[in-house]
Amino acid sequence: MNVQLNHTIVWCRDKWRSSSFLIDILRLRDAAIPFGPMLVVKLGNSVSLDFYDQDGDIASQHYAFLVSESDFDSIFARIKEQGLTYWAAPGKRGAGETYQHNGGRGVYFDDPDGHLLEVMTRPYEGIG
Repeated sequence: MNVQLNHTIVWCRDKWRSSSFLIDILRLRDAAIPFGPMLVVKLGNSVSLDFYDQDGDIASQHYAFLVSESDFDSIFARIKEQGLTYWAAPGKRGAGETYQHNGGRGVYFDDPDGHLLEVMTRPYEGIG
């Protein structure tokens, strides 16, 4: 059986602000596409993040993005330029630091709704 993730909903307070933040920080080529009540942000592997407005509390989720070494440098520069707090570990440990695993680098930071985003240059070793 071949099962692939197609999309996931990203609950947010303002889908335009949240999708624009992701598009800008990752420098994605395509703009968000309206689809019903959502804004769809397509990623390079045919998976999409579908931003959907929600009132009230939003449970924080984690979204990890695999990027090239050069893209990591550019993304990390934008994280610092925007004055975003960043961490080396998912529990928001190692403030102001990045991590190194499996010969690659990574960093965690929050989006406008408190979702924990991660950019990484190598997938976890032995998985996949």
